[in-house]
Amino acid sequence: MSFSSPPTATAALAPARLNAWQVLACGAAIVTLSMGVRHGFGLWLLPITSEQGWSRESFAFAMAVQNLSWGVFGIFAGMAADRFGAFRVLIAGALMYTLGLLGMAWSTSTTGFALTAGVLIGAAQAGTTYAVIYGVIGRQIAPERRSWAMGVAAAAGSFGQFLMVPVEGWLISSFGWQQALIWLSAALLLVIPLALGLREPGFAAGQAPVREQTIVQALREALGYRSFQLLMAGYFVCGFQVVFIGVHLPSYLKDNGLSPQVASYALALIGLFNVIGTYAAGALGQRLPKRHILAFIYLARAVAITVFLEIGRASCRERV
Repeated sequence: MSFSSPPTATAALAPARLNAWQVLACGAAIVTLSMGVRHGFGLWLLPITSEQGWSRESFAFAMAVQNLSWGVFGIFAGMAADRFGAFRVLIAGALMYTLGLLGMAWSTSTTGFALTAGVLIGAAQAGTTYAVIYGVIGRQIAPERRSWAMGVAAAAGSFGQFLMVPVEGWLISSFGWQQALIWLSAALLLVIPLALGLREPGFAAGQAPVREQTIVQALREALGYRSFQLLMAGYFVCGFQVVFIGVHLPSYLKDNGLSPQVASYALALIGLFNVIGTYAAGALGQRLPKRHILAFIYLARAVAITVFLEIGRASCRERV
């Protein structure tokens, strides 16, 4: 007669994991929607500045504030998700995103526009994108599949650009820029039901994971690593390149006599090919040193942007 050994205390207290495909499906859908809307903000530069009588610099300033807000609040969104669970943070982020888009539509001053399109939407993006979604993936996906899973989530952000930018362009041309923002604000509420799929059992039971380090200790340890410092510098470059193109490409093409639809298709194609590249980078990250992959990506992007600017400069010289 044999007896099975009793479960250990750790096993008894460990919460069940969510289904991996459920995490990927809900997380990717949320990132697709949140990042997809964000990537299309450049389409609003000309219609908003033309109707409101604002300068392009005022619009670009609000977008710069948005990215700084995203970065600053991303720290606190990650902390809150670790303490209270991603579900609550995602709901708060979705509501802020909705209010930010409505404020962006109804702002009558550049200050109000910077506070809504800048601070509020930036904070909302922090609570509905990678800082929160990657945390769920890190807790719920096995380590041997984690890099691949994060690649899928990152690819979802690019797919959002491919999917949402043409939709945003169509909304603007069909209903006007203000009504288009109101429609998008309603669409962002879809994040709330999707967040139900990321409601982790431990947090739902009020049992947040026990941390061996405080946030300050973890940050101090991370900043002590050269690789982490270089990664932050790389993200700075990445954000500058992506946002610069996303915000100014539509108006640049319009200034060169191309229709707004061309800008929508161009941004959508960037997103489409980024889906392929991001997924490939995530898969290669399981086999190759990630620093080599990142170095190649940044170098290739710099070359592509330089070639694009040189072609544009040559075109301007021909017209003159």
